[in-house]
Amino acid sequence: MSKTILVTGPDLDPAAVALATEHGFDLVHTPAYAESAVISEHLEACKAVGIVSRMGRIDADVMDAAPQLKVISKHGVGVDNIDLTAAAERGIPVLVATGANAVSVAEHAIALMLAAVKRVLPLDAGLRAGRWEKPGFAGRELDGAIMGLMGMGAIAQATGRMAKGLGLKLVGFDPYAPDSVFEELGAVRCDSVDALLAQSDVLSLHCPLTPETREMLNAESIARMPKGAYVVNTARGGLINEPALVAAIRSGQLAGAGLDTFASEPPAADHIFFDEPAIVLTPHIGGVTREAGARVGVEAVRGIIQIVEGQEVPQTRIANRKLLAAAPTLENVEK
Repeated sequence: MSKTILVTGPDLDPAAVALATEHGFDLVHTPAYAESAVISEHLEACKAVGIVSRMGRIDADVMDAAPQLKVISKHGVGVDNIDLTAAAERGIPVLVATGANAVSVAEHAIALMLAAVKRVLPLDAGLRAGRWEKPGFAGRELDGAIMGLMGMGAIAQATGRMAKGLGLKLVGFDPYAPDSVFEELGAVRCDSVDALLAQSDVLSLHCPLTPETREMLNAESIARMPKGAYVVNTARGGLINEPALVAAIRSGQLAGAGLDTFASEPPAADHIFFDEPAIVLTPHIGGVTREAGARVGVEAVRGIIQIVEGQEVPQTRIANRKLLAAAPTLENVEK
């Protein structure tokens, strides 16, 4: 049996490389953001038994190029680039590195919020252009404002803890999270998305991209938010209708946004966000820190090793566990 792992991206943290080497696995890399056809070609050539999914889409055609494939392990938690149904139909578990990058992404969410609310980038640009914009300037305090958390997973919880340190109050919505999560965080539980939107001076998105959540933030939902609110997105760009967001900022319904993700990545050179100074943008790097990279990389590789070597994997790490329920029993997946 081949002991090769394909990494869909040009690099992997040295700690993860060391773990793979220790267990006798070779690593093969694709270019960044490779097309599915390129990923398929690499799989056919290297006969990988596992994929560490970083960049690029893993669809049914990719999986069919590797009949020996046993497991796909996401380098993070967002699996919208992986066809979970196709994987389950082929008996392939899709693993996630739950919580491994939570602190780094949460820190970035707070940084985006502060940069947008405090207007750091336009003020910096003004100074560099020779303008002294103190006369007539009026900033905004965050102490006492309400942060709405859309989703209550590990990243949202870490973001909430940091926001509380700045004096923000927390509300949240997540139909799948137990009451204990809200209680431990000190967040008021909202019974609907509309109730969350209506209270959110700062809305921070932390939910997966699914058919149900795609463009959940649109002209209609933004209109339910307090006038002059802010949006922070470190989850998935497809959660937001991008033209609607820009229109809301230009109308004054929203005061600004801090975004780490785009609906299509990388974005086009003429993307509509680039002409709006009230939007702070970063290239989907919230979880790209040395510390998080080590944790996520190690967890991604460890999951592949566990599956291939017949060890148990916690159910909470298997993103397509419900879809796999109808598939043949996998002896190396914990029941």
